[in-house]
Amino acid sequence: MITCMAIDDEPLALQQIAAYIQKVPFLELKAQCQSAIEARRFLEQDTVDAIFCDINMPDLNGMDFVKSLTVPPLIVFTTAYSEYAVEGFRVNAVDYLLKPFGMQNFQRAANRLKERLSTEKSETEIENSQSDDTIFLKTEYRIVKVAISDIRYVEAMSEYLKVWLESEKKPIVTLLSMKKMEERLPGYFMRIHRSYIVNLTKIQEVNKNRVIMDADTYLPIGDMYREAFQAYLDTKFLGK
Repeated sequence: MITCMAIDDEPLALQQIAAYIQKVPFLELKAQCQSAIEARRFLEQDTVDAIFCDINMPDLNGMDFVKSLTVPPLIVFTTAYSEYAVEGFRVNAVDYLLKPFGMQNFQRAANRLKERLSTEKSETEIENSQSDDTIFLKTEYRIVKVAISDIRYVEAMSEYLKVWLESEKKPIVTLLSMKKMEERLPGYFMRIHRSYIVNLTKIQEVNKNRVIMDADTYLPIGDMYREAFQAYLDTKFLGK
């Protein structure tokens, strides 16, 4: 069940939204508020999963209200003004209902709420299930479990990463930042270039400004990472 709040300064509009919510089996109406200020007071005492929120309201408009929430619920904006649509999606609104709207459009928004909550729940479960020696990566339409020790190196490619594994010929391509990947990987990984993180245990050779992973894989050492990498080599170097 998705718990909901409806906010609208127009009593008839608020009544209509409440009626629509009650017609959807997986929605539960917990509060009806005629102002954002009233809604804020409610949220100080209770929580909801989603808010159906009008934008153009006196005292505090719906957009500013949502932006003021530290951890906002899922938001569906309801308004008669189409110019707010772009701004609505900038605050990650699930949907945008332009008044007057009927039950069909409302059902569409409700289904999107359900889908978003389901996705977020799945992602949370995956994160909670990750042990220290495995990670899960989204690739195309799959979620793949990867042993961290199997990763040879990670290569940045615009907004995506290529994760090269010991056990596979082709890399896993995933939408992820280098920063997030770097934070997740343990201490035997090191960033040697703005585009490369390497598994230090997989390095075969270091030749001048390159790390050699195998006969066909040469990775550059970036200037801003050279000092840290050299410090690591010094701890492992035997000889004069």
